Amino acid sequence: MSDDEIMIDTDDLSRRMDGAMNALRNEFASLRTGRASSSMLDPIHVDAYGQMTPINQLGTVNVPEPRMVTINVWDKSMVSKVEKAIRQSGLGINPQLNGTIIMLPIPELNEERRRELTKVAGDYAERARIAIRNVRRDGMDQIKKSKANGMSEDDQKFWETEVQELTDKHIGLVDKALENKQAEIMQV
Repeated sequence: MSDDEIMIDTDDLSRRMDGAMNALRNEFASLRTGRASSSMLDPIHVDAYGQMTPINQLGTVNVPEPRMVTINVWDKSMVSKVEKAIRQSGLGINPQLNGTIIMLPIPELNEERRRELTKVAGDYAERARIAIRNVRRDGMDQIKKSKANGMSEDDQKFWETEVQELTDKHIGLVDKALENKQAEIMQV
């Protein structure tokens, strides 16, 4: 096997790491910073009909006023499951039932709640870091396989350095995004 045949697909690794960053941005968008938003329910999935389903596929999500989100659940049998998923989500919102409508009053953010939300943001960031490190591990596994197929020691070091630099860059982006989100949450 010639040297130009042994290559690691860093574009694929970068694309997958970017995917972890996009997922993190979506999760951060769902964290509330004092105003009601339908996107705050996006990361919550409900066990419905044998599979995990987003809330917006089980009912109509509305924001009738700045401090209230309502969900009009289409199937009566799903109301309790949606309510349970919201309670267990870590958003700190206490759902109120009115028939098939679930009302989510958004409480004013106090200092304690802001600190809790920064911890939730930290958890989201850690999951993104784990996803990025998993992609890094896949890249390192590709390098090991290529070494077994005749990759030179110098090429192995080169590709390991490339993958590590890519990983460090994306972990830095996660850290910066977390820092910005925590500052936004703590802002009164």
